[in-house]
Amino acid sequence: MNKDPYGQLASSLYASVGKHTRQALGGVGAVLGTITSTGLKLDDFKHEMQDYMVAELPGLLVLPRYMAVGASGVRTDSPNWGSVAMDTSFYFDETEVPDAALKLGAGLKPGDRVLAVRVNGGDDVVVVCRVVSGRG
Repeated sequence: MNKDPYGQLASSLYASVGKHTRQALGGVGAVLGTITSTGLKLDDFKHEMQDYMVAELPGLLVLPRYMAVGASGVRTDSPNWGSVAMDTSFYFDETEVPDAALKLGAGLKPGDRVLAVRVNGGDDVVVVCRVVSGRG
């Protein structure tokens, strides 16, 4: 006969709560996946998903001031230039582009590895970004 019935009850409740917590959290969180030609295959789910969402990041795009060096073209009508392309420096001031949107879905292709997040209790999946190796 057990000498501590309350300890046995507490142990049973603890095990039960832990089991239900693992089940509840098993369907949510971030997971890696792969874009396929017909959908999304998550690493921890055996079936491919055709119905998934992709994040879009709207906002103000700020381009910093920068300089680009390139050829300005080939001039064949000037005797001084001959047919030599001249290197030219192009300077661009800082620019703001309002209402810009980064459309991640437009840049994804089959084979891309992605980070996806389960939402709505695990019923829906949102692709947040493409992931690459730390070595490039």
